[in-house]
Amino acid sequence: MSGLADYPRNMGGLAAVIDALAVRYGNRFSTSAALRDQHGHTTTSLLNQPPDGVMFATSTEEVSDVVALCAEYRVPVIPFGTGTSLEGHVNAPQGGISLDLSRMDRVLEINPSDLDCTVEPGVTRKRLNETLRDTGLFFPVDPGADASIGGMVATRASGTNAVRYGTMKDLVLALTVVTADGRIVHTGSRAKKSSTGYDLTRLFVGSEGTLGVVTGVTLKLFGIPEEIAGGVCSFPTVEAACDAVIMTIQTGIPVARIELLDELQVRACNAYSKLSLPEMPTLFVEFHGTAAGVAEQAEIFGVIATENGAEPFVWATRPEERTRLWQARHDAHWASTAMMSGRKGISTDVCVPISRLAECVAETQRDIVETGLTVPIVGHVGDGNFHCLVFANPADPAESAKADAFVERLAWRALDMGGTCSGEHGVGQGKMKFLQREHGAGLDLMRSVKRALDPNNIMNPGKIFAL
Repeated sequence: MSGLADYPRNMGGLAAVIDALAVRYGNRFSTSAALRDQHGHTTTSLLNQPPDGVMFATSTEEVSDVVALCAEYRVPVIPFGTGTSLEGHVNAPQGGISLDLSRMDRVLEINPSDLDCTVEPGVTRKRLNETLRDTGLFFPVDPGADASIGGMVATRASGTNAVRYGTMKDLVLALTVVTADGRIVHTGSRAKKSSTGYDLTRLFVGSEGTLGVVTGVTLKLFGIPEEIAGGVCSFPTVEAACDAVIMTIQTGIPVARIELLDELQVRACNAYSKLSLPEMPTLFVEFHGTAAGVAEQAEIFGVIATENGAEPFVWATRPEERTRLWQARHDAHWASTAMMSGRKGISTDVCVPISRLAECVAETQRDIVETGLTVPIVGHVGDGNFHCLVFANPADPAESAKADAFVERLAWRALDMGGTCSGEHGVGQGKMKFLQREHGAGLDLMRSVKRALDPNNIMNPGKIFAL
């Protein structure tokens, strides 16, 4: 799958690159085993495949220098942000140099009047919003981890706010990218629209480091809402909760967040985050806007929820109460892991058309019961996206195989329903096998783009597809 046969390792070139980086950058380049292992980790069932060295870059020019050097000797380059990706994106199946961008962490420019900002790739999403707070603006994409903006660009990240504000593909205005030959390229502009040339910005958004290294990002921002209201409501079944979501979206209510937790996930969050929610399928919802607008949205949603058998809606009116609830939602992974101590959780996601959401989740729950696995479900269900954390005993090969088979069935199920094998985790190594089914002849076109921009296959090789 990794293309090793077509691109054998150049050990002489690797030695030359390692020697040159050590001379040029001193202690910002390391071949320490512990650091290499950290930069090759994976949260899937895949093995850790560490790089041969780790380079901490501090500027676009340094990234260009490192990539040009690696291109000269045909040594792979694996971009690294905070390491929170979930499908083996930062593994180094062919070795090479991990290019750590975490020290490129400056907020370069904020333009409140134009609702945009420009940042380096190592800025994390929490740090960005802390910096923006005094301007009255915020950046809405919020994957559960405190991911770096560069990594979020690479994986086309999403999160709880996507149903209202969109994903990274919607909010990236322009990029600075170092291409596979070391050139520095600027794509897009701060203008809100353009009809000139190919849309190179969106070509790189979601490319998972296989086409170039993102070193600068211009983002669209939003005003902090005048009024925010939210809370939770419980449902008798997951299907009923999903039906309420479908009706809410089809009614046109501009809900900002609408998240599903199944009963197992609620139990885990109660224990971990000290909540006292009924252990039933539960929706976390939030509305943004004016006071009158939020009140109207909440009222209509309440009617829809009641029609689908919901328990009385519990409002979180104070900011600290809302923060506590949403922090519990973001901590769902750790809550489940704490509940299943001693077992490894494999995180996976799919996304289906909103009309098929209830059916897909219901079939998945039946699959869980039949296999006897423990699998909490959470989801950004406002856009048809949900996640499963599949637990298995790593010391039990049969149970691990059962977990892997469940993940495969889930992906095929989503594809059969007109969806995608990943709504936000991306492909990496873990979901390569599903791409031919999902994209058909389009996958060959992707390979053509890859060969044109990276003819020697040095940019994060072995990810998305084999050449």
